Amino acid sequence: MPGRIRTRETGALAEVGRLGAPRVTSVTGGAMPIATRPSEAGFSPLDLLFAALAGCLVVSARSAAGELGLLDRFETATARVNGEKAVEGPSRVEAFHVELTIAGDLDEGERARIAARAEELCTVSNTLHGAPRIVLRHG
Repeated sequence: MPGRIRTRETGALAEVGRLGAPRVTSVTGGAMPIATRPSEAGFSPLDLLFAALAGCLVVSARSAAGELGLLDRFETATARVNGEKAVEGPSRVEAFHVELTIAGDLDEGERARIAARAEELCTVSNTLHGAPRIVLRHG
């Protein structure tokens, strides 16, 4: 159906015991350990946040190229994301730095249109631009 939004089940469960490494599991069955030390290889919770933005932007860039009729000349999209932690106040990312590289037989204007549309399509960037509520329950 045209205009129909496709969805998939989303969500994550993170767990840590008194001993051992924490793990995160997606509702669709993906699983990975969470890195907790600066020298430890793997994804920290902050890396996962950056990865969510990077992943969403590259997938959205490909979709944007398709929407704009440029997919036949689109080769790859690469997003490098990092950020600055706030110096004061609660522990948080104060600024995200994103480098979105779009390769293919495209001129600068076409690359800019793909990048702009990708940001509009990306659920993660849209969420980060807003101030989503976090509803925390505990048991």
